[in-house]
Amino acid sequence: MTTLPSQQVATASPKKKTPFSVSGLLLTLLTYLLAFLFFFPLLWMAMAAFKTEAQAFAIPPVFAYTPILDNFQNALPAYGLALSNSLWAAIGSTLLAFALGLPAAFALAVYPTKRANAVLTWMLSTKFMPAVGVIVPLYLIFRNLGLLDTRFGLILMYTSMNLPLVVWMMHSYMTEIPYAIYEAARVDGASVAREFFGIALPLSLPGISATALLAVIFAWNEVFFALNLTSTDAAPLSVFISTFKTSRGLFWAQMSAAAVLTVLPVLIFGWVAQRQLVRGLSFGAVK
Repeated sequence: MTTLPSQQVATASPKKKTPFSVSGLLLTLLTYLLAFLFFFPLLWMAMAAFKTEAQAFAIPPVFAYTPILDNFQNALPAYGLALSNSLWAAIGSTLLAFALGLPAAFALAVYPTKRANAVLTWMLSTKFMPAVGVIVPLYLIFRNLGLLDTRFGLILMYTSMNLPLVVWMMHSYMTEIPYAIYEAARVDGASVAREFFGIALPLSLPGISATALLAVIFAWNEVFFALNLTSTDAAPLSVFISTFKTSRGLFWAQMSAAAVLTVLPVLIFGWVAQRQLVRGLSFGAVK
């Protein structure tokens, strides 16, 4: 007797449910706990921004309070100039680092020489020295060139800081592009400029997005060079936060409000660009 398809579906055994696992539950709880521990400083900072100074310094901590906006009102007058300086420094240095780093990464990836690895290692070695070890000669150079407390000086400083990052990351992305594409383009008579602008850059867009986001974040968060090379006219948001520690004391609630205003643009930008960031960081991982 032939079994009808409907009968086969009816008599098919139901799917087995995934058995309950104590180890899986503990791993999930541990994951949430670690996420909370990493997020808690930001949460505490945001809570302190809506407290009075007395509540912010209270021990034991105050959890039940009436939120106020006075701290943000005190921080806003100087926020606009600091935000403008940070945008100029972060975006300007990122664009300049890419203008210098992309051709270098392309040359090292597509036209490598025997010393290509040595060049990459040398560029990375510039990140090894602590910032405090070079601040005195940098300060003297900036003073002699008239670059102290200027946006252009800060852009140059952050460009030198992000250039090794751009070259290293974009070199790794460009080496993932199949070399046969370049060979086919050369058969058609493509020039080096055509290979760079027509092949390397379009195929490296996910990597460019991820690298650009990291470069902007590094420049946005940098505080040591900004604190020593700027004062008022070109001070970015990282220096703006430190102004709430004065000779009269530390205004913790106002500093927290300034920190929230500083972190907010990066959080929004990172949330909008998260898909490109994930694509860029995983580019070339799976072939």
